[in-house]
Amino acid sequence: MTNDTAETSPASPDDNATTIDAVASAATDAVANAASDIGGFIRSQRVAAQVSLRQLAERAGVSNPYLSQIERGLRKPSADVLAQIAKGLRVSAEVLYVRAGILEERPASPVRDALIADESINERQRQMLLEIYESFRNENQANHAE
Repeated sequence: MTNDTAETSPASPDDNATTIDAVASAATDAVANAASDIGGFIRSQRVAAQVSLRQLAERAGVSNPYLSQIERGLRKPSADVLAQIAKGLRVSAEVLYVRAGILEERPASPVRDALIADESINERQRQMLLEIYESFRNENQANHAE
């Protein structure tokens, strides 16, 4: 006859510490993967735009070493820095926010696509118009659901 009490006994403090370490490690890995992903994306956009690292750093108002660390996935940029980099790359900050995991990707919309592509308005104006447009869509969906 075997003793099954070991299987039903409460977890020891060592087991809890191991679980906490595993969760912390997974979270650290997720942050590192997001940083690496956004860095690689920024680098590919920079290369496609035929802009040097130094030029983008100057346009974005960040240091060369810091931008290099972002591209190599060693640093995870803040939303403000992503907005500056987006401006330097002449892409929508929303694209970088989605890529960095700050925003959820939204379904495609011809109006949103047109606003994002419109270079006659600045980034702040673009974001405000997108927010207004989304609020109208959400309001209308709520009214149709009733």
